[in-house]
Amino acid sequence: MNPTLRQMRALVAVARTGSFTQAAALLHLTQSALSGQIKELEALLGVKVVERSTRRVELSDVGRELVPLFDKMLQDLDGALADIASRKALRRGVVRVAAPQMMACTLLPQAIAAYRTQYPDIQVLLVDCPVDNVAQRVFSGEVDIGVGPERDALPDVEAQLLFEMPFVAVCPPGHPLAAQDTVRWADLGRHPFIALQGQFTERLLRDMKRGSVADPLHPYSEVTFMTTALALVAAGQGVTACLPYAAPMVRLHGLEMRPLIEPELTRKFHIHTKTTRSPSPAAASFAAFLAQFVRRPAL
Repeated sequence: MNPTLRQMRALVAVARTGSFTQAAALLHLTQSALSGQIKELEALLGVKVVERSTRRVELSDVGRELVPLFDKMLQDLDGALADIASRKALRRGVVRVAAPQMMACTLLPQAIAAYRTQYPDIQVLLVDCPVDNVAQRVFSGEVDIGVGPERDALPDVEAQLLFEMPFVAVCPPGHPLAAQDTVRWADLGRHPFIALQGQFTERLLRDMKRGSVADPLHPYSEVTFMTTALALVAAGQGVTACLPYAAPMVRLHGLEMRPLIEPELTRKFHIHTKTTRSPSPAAASFAAFLAQFVRRPAL
C-alpha cells in the first residue's frame, strides 16, 4: 500500500485550501482530476480521507493524521530535488582537491580563483600533501579529485592527462649555471643536488639512465617538499630541478631557472578520479575548467 506523490500532494492541497476548486488551481489540475486522485487514495487506503458536503470540504480523522506526515515527506523530497537542481546548475556544491605542496601554492590557487569568478557559489577545498599521497587521497575518498604526477597505479583510480612539462634547473643568481642559457643534466650533477624523497628521485634517475646521461645525479640531500628544496638552494646549499609551473615560488626566493637538456626530461601531470563513483557536477566542472586553464599561454 504505497500512496503516490500525486495523491499525497492532492490531499495536502485540499487540506491547505479547504476547497477542491482552489486545490485544483494550486496544483494546475482540473477539479475532476484532483477528485480522482483523492478517490484513488481512499480506494488504496480503504478509508475516507475527505468528508464531502455541499457546503464545505473537511478532512476525516484519518485525513487529519495523514496530512502532516505527507506534508513533511513532500517538503523533504522537494528540498532534496531543489538541492540536486542547484548542484547540477552549479549554484552550490563543494569540490575537494588534493595536490602536491608546490602545485598547491602556485598553479592551483590561480586556477581556483579563476574558476570561482565564474562559479562563485562553488566551494573548492584545497588539500596540500606530499606528491606521493595525491592518488591515495582519491582512493580513500578523502577528496573528489587529485592533481599530481604519474605514480604507481592504484585500484579504482583513473588518471587523465592534464599536461606535460620539461624539467628546469634552479640555482641562485651568480651561480655558474645561471650564466648558461641552457643547462645539461651532466652540468647539474657537478653541484650538490637537492632532491625530493620517494618516487620523484627514483623516476628521475631512471629517466636519466634511459636518456644515456653519462654521469647521473647523486642527490646531496633529499627533502619532502619542493618548497624546502628551493629554500635550501636560496641559502646556497645546492641546486635543484623543478617544473615551470613552480616559477612564482622560484621568483619569490630570488632564484634563476634554466631549461634542462641532454636529454630533455618531462613530467606528466594527471587528474586522478575514482572510477567506482561518478563525480559530482561541481567536481566534473572544476576538472574540465582546470584542463582548459593549464592550456592558457600564461602557464
